[in-house]
Formats: sequence, C-alpha cells, structure tokens
Amino acid sequence: MDVTQIAQLLNQTLSPDGDVVRTSTEALDRLSSLPHFPFALLSIAARGQNPGQRIAASTYLKNFARRNIEVHDDSSSKVSKEFRDQFMRTLLQADPSVLKVLVEAFRIIVVAEFVKQNSWPELVPELRSAIQSSNVISNGANCEWSTINALTVLHALVRPFQYFLNPKVAKEPVPLQLELIAKEILAPLLTVFHHLVEKATAPHGKKELETEKILLLISKCLYFTVRSYMPSAVAPLLPSFCHSLIQILSSLSLNNGDTSEDEHLLRLKTGKRALLIFCSLTTRHRKYSDKLMPDIVNCVLKIVKCSSNVSKLDFLSERIISLAFDVVSHVLETGPGWRLVSPHFSFLLESAIFPALVLNEKDISEWEDDAEEYIRKNLPSELEEISGWREDLFTARKSAINLLGVISMSKGPSVGNSKDASSALSKRKKGEKNKRNKQPSIGELLVLPFLSKFPIPSDATASDPRILRDYFGVLMAYGGLQDFLREQKPPCTTTLIHTRVLPLYSVSVCPPYLVAAASWVLGELASCLPEEMSADIYSSLLKALAMPDREDTSCYPVRVAAAGAIAGLLENEYLPPEWLPLLQIVIGRIGNEDEDDVILFQLLNSVVEAGNENIAVHIPHIVSLLVNAISKSMHPNLEPWPHVVVRGFEALAVIAQSWETFMLQEVEQDDSDEKQASGQAAIARALSALLQQAWIAVPLDAEASPPPSCVDHSSTLLRSIILSVSGSNVIAELKLSELLLVWADLISDWHAWEEAEDISVFECIKEVVSLHSKYGLKNFIVRDMPLAPAPPVPKRSIIEAISSLVSEAILQYPSATWRACSCVHILLHVPNYSCETECVRQSLAVVFSQAAFSRFRGVRSKLCSLWKPLLLAIGSCYLCYPDTVETVLEKEEDGGFSTWAAALAFACARPSEFGLSAKSEIKLMMMTLAKIVERLGVSNPSSSLFRDCFTSLMELSVQMKELDEEMEEENDEESEDDDDEDDDILDDDEESESEHEETEEEFLERYAEAASALENGIVEEGDVEEVDLDIELGNLEEVDEERMVLSLIGRYQNTLSQGQALSSQLVSKFINAFPDSASLFRQSM
Repeated sequence: MDVTQIAQLLNQTLSPDGDVVRTSTEALDRLSSLPHFPFALLSIAARGQNPGQRIAASTYLKNFARRNIEVHDDSSSKVSKEFRDQFMRTLLQADPSVLKVLVEAFRIIVVAEFVKQNSWPELVPELRSAIQSSNVISNGANCEWSTINALTVLHALVRPFQYFLNPKVAKEPVPLQLELIAKEILAPLLTVFHHLVEKATAPHGKKELETEKILLLISKCLYFTVRSYMPSAVAPLLPSFCHSLIQILSSLSLNNGDTSEDEHLLRLKTGKRALLIFCSLTTRHRKYSDKLMPDIVNCVLKIVKCSSNVSKLDFLSERIISLAFDVVSHVLETGPGWRLVSPHFSFLLESAIFPALVLNEKDISEWEDDAEEYIRKNLPSELEEISGWREDLFTARKSAINLLGVISMSKGPSVGNSKDASSALSKRKKGEKNKRNKQPSIGELLVLPFLSKFPIPSDATASDPRILRDYFGVLMAYGGLQDFLREQKPPCTTTLIHTRVLPLYSVSVCPPYLVAAASWVLGELASCLPEEMSADIYSSLLKALAMPDREDTSCYPVRVAAAGAIAGLLENEYLPPEWLPLLQIVIGRIGNEDEDDVILFQLLNSVVEAGNENIAVHIPHIVSLLVNAISKSMHPNLEPWPHVVVRGFEALAVIAQSWETFMLQEVEQDDSDEKQASGQAAIARALSALLQQAWIAVPLDAEASPPPSCVDHSSTLLRSIILSVSGSNVIAELKLSELLLVWADLISDWHAWEEAEDISVFECIKEVVSLHSKYGLKNFIVRDMPLAPAPPVPKRSIIEAISSLVSEAILQYPSATWRACSCVHILLHVPNYSCETECVRQSLAVVFSQAAFSRFRGVRSKLCSLWKPLLLAIGSCYLCYPDTVETVLEKEEDGGFSTWAAALAFACARPSEFGLSAKSEIKLMMMTLAKIVERLGVSNPSSSLFRDCFTSLMELSVQMKELDEEMEEENDEESEDDDDEDDDILDDDEESESEHEETEEEFLERYAEAASALENGIVEEGDVEEVDLDIELGNLEEVDEERMVLSLIGRYQNTLSQGQALSSQLVSKFINAFPDSASLFRQSM
C-alpha cells in the first residue's frame, strides 16, 4: 500500500475547500478496506511530515476503529497481534497532541479486545514493562518510552472498569482483568506515587510540570479502579495511598485562586481527584474506609473553612471546596463518621457552611453580567433546562446547603457498621423507632437558633450591606431545610415563613437578590407549607412575578425565581385560593419581554395542568390572547422558529388537552351548554388562524414548504380543531382540508422520534380518519389534479402522506412500532373506499406489509413484544388483499408467506408470551388465521402449516369465549368490589407501617433482576405500555367469528379427521365452549 498516497489524502482533508475534503474522505473510505490501511495510518501518526497530518491520521484511525471494531461479548477478535504491538509502540512515543487522539482509538480496542473478550494476554505485562523502563521511573534521560505516555495508556486501560460491567449480578466480583492490572501495575506504582508526593510536597520543593502530570494520571487511574470495585492488591495499600492524597490536599493554596501556572492547575486537579476518591471510599467501600475516616475528616475540615474566600476563587478551587463539603456529608451518614464530625458542628456552621452561603461580589457581578448562569447556580427550579452534565453547577454553595440539610436532620450516629446497618434498621422495633424520632434534631438544637441570630432586613436597615449579605445566606440555608421542616409540626414552618421570609416582600427598597432568594425558598419548601398560608404566599410570589426592572438592576432572576416557585408549589398540589389573579398576571406579561416569555409559557403549562376544571372557563380567552402574542413573533418561512414561538405552541398544546379533558367530563355529566360550545368554536378558530399563518401563509403550490417546527404540538392543536367540527361547513370555515394537506406532508418527512413527541401525531391520525368517515375530507384518499399550467400529475393525498410516516415508523423506530401498527388497521378498515379509490387502499396494504414483514425479519429470532403488532399489521393487509400480500411476502423472502403464517400459529400457541388480551386483537387474529386456513385448504390441506393454523384458530375461539364470560362476570362483581374497598384501605395502612427504606443489597438485587429481564427480551424497546391497546377494525367488527370458525370446521371436517390434525383434548375443550359444535365433530369421527 502506498503510504505517501494516504498521507496526501489526509493533507487534503485539512483543506478549507469542502469539495476537496469530501473527495479525499471518499478516497480514504475506499482504501480503508485494504488490510494494511490501519498500519499506514499508524505510520503517518507516528512519523508524519507535520503535526496537522499526524493528527489527521490519528483522527481517521479513531473513526475507523469506531466503525469496524465490535464490542460484543461473543464477537471474534478483529485486531491482529501485529497491529496491537505497533499501536502500543506508537502510543508510548507519540507527541501529546497526537497521543490525545490516538488514546481514544486505543480505548475502543481495549473495550473490545481486553474488557469484553479478555483476548489480549500480553497487554498488561507489556505495559508494566514499558512503565518500569520509562524515562521518569527508570531515571533514564535517553529512555525510549515516555512515563506520561505509558500512564496515559494505563488510564485508558482502567477507565472501562469505573462502572460495573455486568448489571445482571447483584454483587459482582472484581473482574480478573482489573485484578491483574492492580497486582502487576497499580500496586508497584503506588510506591512510586508515594515517593513523588514526598518530593512534590517538600517544604521548599519546587513544582515540576512532569511530576504534577504523573501525580494526576496515577490519581485518575486509582479513582477509576476503586469507583465501583476494590481489587485485592489495592486494598492493603489504601492507608498509605490516602495519606499521600492528604499530603497533596494539605499542600493546596485556596486563598486567592491563582491558577496562572500549569503546575498549580495540575495540583488542583489532583486534589479534586483525591476528594472524589474519598467520596467513593466512604460510599462504596466502608469496610476499608472506616479506619481512614479520622485523617480524612481532619483534612477536609481544613479545606471547607476556606469557603470564606469563595468569591476570590476560580472554578476549580471552588470545586475542591464543594467536594470537601460533599465528603463531610458522606462521612456524616455513617456511624463512625457521625461521631467524628458531630463535635465540629458549630465550627462547620459558623466558619464553613454559612460563609459559603452569604452574598458575595461574584454573585452580584454574575447577576448583572450573566443572569441565566446566576439562576442555574443559585435559584434552580423545575422550569430550568440543563442539558448534559454540568460540573460547573456543583458550587460550594450548593454543597454547603446539602451538608446543612444532612446536619439538620441528624439525631445521632447511624446504627451499626456498613454491613449490619441496613439489617439493624429493618429489624428495629417500632417503639424504638418512635423513641428515636422524638429526640430533638441538630436542626432544632443548633441550626435554627444560629440562623435566628441574623435580623431580617426592614425599611430602616435595607441599606446596611452586612445585614443584606448575611440574610441572603440565611435564605439559602432555609432552602436546604425542607426535609427537616417536613418532620416538624406545622406551626414551626408557619412561624418561620411568616416572620423570616414573607416580610421581605413588604420592604419598600428590598434588594432584588433577597426577593429572588425568598421566592426560591418558598418553592423549595413547597412540600411542607401549611395550607392556611396559601393566600399570603401566592400574593407575595405574584408581586415578585410582576416586579419590573429597576434603573440600574435587572429583576429578571426575581421573576424567574417566582415562576419557578409557583411551578414547584403547583407540582406539590399546593394550590392558590384563586386562579384568576395568577392567570391574569401570567397572561398579561406574555409579549412584554422575549426573555420572560419562555419562562411564562412554561409556568402557564404548570398552571393549566394543575388548574384543570378550575381554569377551564377562562381557556377560550387565554387561547385567543396567546395566539395573538405568538403571531407577533412568528414568521412562516423562518426556520427554526424562535424559542418563544416553540414554547407558545407547547403551552397551547397543554391548554388544548386540558380543554378536551374538561369537555369530556362535561359530556359524561351531561352538563354541556351553549356557552361551552361557543368556547370550543372560539378555540378552534383561534388555533386554525395560527396554523394557517404558520403553514399556508404562502400558496400551497409554492416551492418553499413550511418549516418542520413543533410538529408534535401542532398535531395536538390540529386534533383539538378536528374535535370541534360539528358539520361540513365548519371544515370549510376552518380550512381543515388545506391544513391537513400541509400537516400530512410535514409528518411524512418527520424524524424526531421520541415517545413523548410521537403520541400526539398518531392520536391526530386517528381523529383525521374518523373525521373523514363522518363528513368526507377533500383530498383525503385521492388528491385533485393541479390546475394548468402545472403538469396533470396529482401530488400525494393526505392518506398517502400519512402512510409514508406509518411505514417509516414501523421500519425504523421501535419506540413507535405499536402506535404505527395500530394506525395500519385504522387506515385500511375505517375509511370507505370506492371502486375508484380501491387502488389507493391496495397500495397502502403493499407498503405496510413490506415494512412490517421487513421489521419482523429483524426480531423473529426470539418471541418478543414487537411480534404482536407486526404480525397483526400484516394480518390486516392480508385480509384486504390476500393474493397481493402473499406476493409481497414471497418477494421479500423465499417462503415469506409460510414464515409469517407459521409465526402466527406459533405465537397463538403461546398466548401468555404473545400477549393477546384485547378482544379486537383476538378477533383480527382469528379472521387472519381463518383466511389462511381457507386458502391452504384449497392449495395444500395436508400440510403441517394448515394443521397448525387450524389448531391455533380453534384455541383462539375458546379464548374468545372465555374472555366474553369473564367480562360478564366482572360486570356482576363490580358492586362486590366496592364493598371491599374499606378492607383494602385498612390493609394498605397495615402494610405502610411495616415499610422500611430499601437497603443497598435490595437495590442491587432489584436492578440485577431488571437487567436480566432487559437482556432476556421480557421488556422490549418500544412502547410496551400500548400492549393492551384496542385496535379499530371498521366494518370487520360486524364479522361473526364463531359462525366463521364453525363453517370452516364443517367444510374441512373430513380433512381434519383423516389427518388426525386435532388433538382430542382440543376438541373436547372446543365442544365445552361451543356445545352446538358437537354434531360437527361426531360426523367426522
């Protein structure tokens, strides 16, 4: 292979010209199938002409490994020993920039070859040898290997072991590979680590960059090693290792946060890793950590008292203080830890926790410069959106609040050691538990009295910066006491809120920082607020929600905190005494500030969901106001839509669903009147106008199509419009046919598949079909010919566009399979097809059967929950056009029809596994089997397939009969069940008294069982909640299945008797269910 050619192509991938990059990438992809291609990449990565070329080769190798190396347990090795050896040599000598990329490719190979298959026996010995002979370890200036490179490889090697590898095992032993690494490499390396720490922390020692990098890498390796497991070779060395970590932490400077030097930054990172190790030891490995706790506690107590400097520290230094608080919290939850920490409670509260809570200069600067960041860090609520894991949100303040909550709940040491604590707790007598609960907690004895020392700001003291600064800390502290206050009597919380929180809202010049914090506190304490305070609390929060910006200060965080608090109260069913004032303020402020609108729309969602019938009377007016506000920000051809518009559509969807629920209740109670009907019509007109602006503001025949934004919420709005239709004139008035054409085209190309999103689309499909069945929709089955001068070729009709979505969902998306298959039955059987439109129905049957059978082929190896919807979907198609569907199945696979029919018979013979429970499902299956039997009876009545299908058909008949009888019995027993409710309540009370907190062992066993169920296919990917969904069969509902089966038995009685196809047990069971059939079987015997 020409390495020069590959190098040139890699150079071209760095070109600013997109066409050149695409051409060179395609050429590399073609060459990648050659056996020596990865060797060439390694060669270029090691000895390329320039850094760019070397990094390009490393990057392509990483992507090549991702595409070509499998990580399954049973897959054979695809990486040769020759390549692995060359890869190791390259890693040990690579430049830092190249090593950073190459190690990602190495990690992929390690998972596949070493972790999953354990098929790289020489890896650990070779790496041990490389580390021993590396430049720093061997003190050789001209050594071939780099210590930092070797440790980077070790880091990649142990990283996969940071999590349990086999979730099906409740107490998983340490993997043999990790034990080997610990024995051969880590144990000797800890001795080196200790010597390097002594050197690096010497009183007059100078920080060396290489030494600091090595300390950090070894710390990371040990963290990944002990995060889940504890190798036997590491356990005896923990005391000396932890002593070294404590030395590192003691050497940190946390006074000014100066990290301008790389060496100092690396030392901080090592300190952070040390604290993470302490967290893992105290939570995962109590057996080994109890003896180390005194030294760990003394170390972290020195760190947390630096919290008074937090405003001067950079992020990493603050993170170290945050982790130190976390270590104290974890230690405090153990028996030995409580005894160690409890003497320091006063010190912690006064010198560590409270200094971290008070308002500081950094808070004020962040409020003014980046309000969103301030809110995320200090005023988190249900309304905020945080995507991914944000370490920068784990501030010292949050960790201090958490520790304060743990301290306030504390009443004494935990019972027993780690092994016996959970069993002792579960076996403790109820009287002892009640006695312990009556003991005063540290929250009562220490925390509340300490916080009460700080005066609440008033008009007279509102200008005193120290009072304001300290009281901000008091409010932050109250926000962490929800668990403690939940255990107190209601007067305690009432007094605290009335005297320490609500008065702030009445201070004429109260700083917005305190009002925002007070609102956050009310939201945090939602679960323990007394009911009688509802009016005062909501009045205060509404005042904050409407607070305008001041001349020099934004009050946006105040409004966000108030909105979050109200949402939290509603979530906890703490409802306002009156809903109208809340709605007026929320609706009235929408459209004033784009910044506020997103939060207000989210709050409106919460209000509507919680208000239910209490706000239903206001919904028509709300919808009208919202549509006007959204219309001002929406431009039809703008893609994607502004965030405000998206949030507006989401709010409207929630409101539409709430209105639908309200209307259903009114119909059930027979309370519907003209006012509600006019409200429904007003809502429909407003939503129709909004969708028209979004979708058909430009002509339908224009080249540009509307943006596929908010398809899920738009589907909910469209469904609401459809439900309001009371006649054909309304369809024309609301331009429903035009809207449906655009909507159908949008969903046909929609691929944002998530369970929460696609439900609304499929629900809308059902209503569209129902609407067409009632009134007939223009362009539903066949679309009109376009007007001249356009070509006389009709575009897709509504049902054809819908079928595109349904078939794609069946074929590609397991999460949507159930709902998509339910639409197959609706689309084929519910609409009335004429002779002229029968060809459309046939084309649908072809598309659906192709998609369902193709998907079935991918899951047929083992009976699973997806079998049922797929087999039934094919069955619906087959009932419509048996010849056509047989041809489709045979085209998809030789013997495809027999495969499908045999699968039906096989599944029906296992009703508990297959899950046939709904009457409509059983009926459809019976009709399908009957059609198969009828056709096989003509072509091949002596086949085993004919016998199996007939047997399954009779078994299903018996099951259907039993189901009918059970339904009759259930109706008779309903009244008896009502009488037993009181007894059930008493039983529930008795059970609740005996409940105990789940232990770690029980937790691990439960999750191991769940993991086994997942792997065994008991729980399948997809919407399993739809298993018992009734399917709509249209005209097929009129078929008499009992008569159909008896007719087939009479027709084929001779064939069945000659071949002895039916067992005597089945015949007897069938006759018991259908006594009139006895004569048919006597004639054949």
